[in-house]
Amino acid sequence: MSTTMILSETYTLPNGVEIPKIGLGTWMIEDDKVADTVKAAVELGYRHIDTAQAYQNERGVGEGVRSAGIPREELFVTSKLDAGIKSFGEAKAAIDASLETMGLNYIDLMIIHSPQPWQNFGDEDRFFEGNLAAWKALEEAYDRGRLKAIGVSNFQKEDLQNLIDNASVKPMLNQILAHIANTPFDLIDFIRTNDMVAEAYSPVGHGEILKRRDIQSMSKKYGVSVPQLAIRYLLQLGLLPLPKTANPDHMKMNSEVAFQITDEDMETLKNVEKIQDYGEHSVFPVYGGKI
Repeated sequence: MSTTMILSETYTLPNGVEIPKIGLGTWMIEDDKVADTVKAAVELGYRHIDTAQAYQNERGVGEGVRSAGIPREELFVTSKLDAGIKSFGEAKAAIDASLETMGLNYIDLMIIHSPQPWQNFGDEDRFFEGNLAAWKALEEAYDRGRLKAIGVSNFQKEDLQNLIDNASVKPMLNQILAHIANTPFDLIDFIRTNDMVAEAYSPVGHGEILKRRDIQSMSKKYGVSVPQLAIRYLLQLGLLPLPKTANPDHMKMNSEVAFQITDEDMETLKNVEKIQDYGEHSVFPVYGGKI
């Protein structure tokens, strides 16, 4: 199977929209450099680009999408509503701002970045009312055709249940931290049971699993890199990995995952010792042990 074939394979969201099985993450890629990153990825066959208001690079991503040299409808663009926005009016204005900043007529997928503002991440208050208000703005933009699909990120079971029970449009996708040595199987099962797609950001654990000898050993068995093993692992679990890189060589390697991990080795990978400490990256809420 060729690289291009894998990059063109899709999952289907509950509303029938198809989303490519591998996406390119753009966190920490600067706004003035990300357009070239997007164009390089598209040239390699990527069709799914992931950004966020918090990344402060939506303008550059939009530029890359518009100048990539292929029809807009062949690309799938995701952005995320800032985690601090928990009111209808703010969310509505922010969605319109993303469309304007990116210079796009529509965004393929817009998601709430976190159920809680980052400074409250992991606290007891789940901001149920605020999430419903922000979600209503997403629903409205979806109804207008400005968003082709809507979802969430970093939502736990209770956060998802709040929307499932109270929203007009059910969430279609949940983007979560998931990788070898930290795979939230119960949450993934809940996502699937409720007909959502599970997206996995940080497929290499923000670099931490590159240091693990047990995982290095497994990758050598297959003659692949640790990132390739990590991406294949997620695909075989039915997840949608979002490897992040601005390096075209790494982009290419990350898409060369046509090999198959045996069932026995998948079980081993599911049960490797969990990462407890993300080192310097623990300053970010999602790596700080609060989820």
